[in-house]
Amino acid sequence: MTRLTGNALRVTVFIGENDTWHHKPLYSEIVHRAHAAGLAGASVFRGIEGFGASSLIHTSRLLSLSEDLPVAIVVVDTEERVRAFLPQLDELVGEGLVMLDDCEVIRYVGRGDSPGETDTKGKRSL
Repeated sequence: MTRLTGNALRVTVFIGENDTWHHKPLYSEIVHRAHAAGLAGASVFRGIEGFGASSLIHTSRLLSLSEDLPVAIVVVDTEERVRAFLPQLDELVGEGLVMLDDCEVIRYVGRGDSPGETDTKGKRSL
């Protein structure tokens, strides 16, 4: 389990939902590679509307029938680990936007890692 508190680096990747890598969703490949690299965490968020460098607006509104909605993949870890992962993103992301932001991790705890009692829903109290 990766421990992470204090200063960190967040990389956010904006791509299209239909972007692929070897016939599988690109966002899934990025998450799996981040996991294999031992990074602290990665999440994928599906947008409802947006546009990028192509200036095409992609939307989930019924009349537009767009299926290539915007997707954001967010990965957070130490600066050293994130920067070591950037060459993989360079290989994977042909079209899209990759951003780096400094951030501060206040709390990063997985299930079973925190002291306290477990309530009936499996949540731990502080």
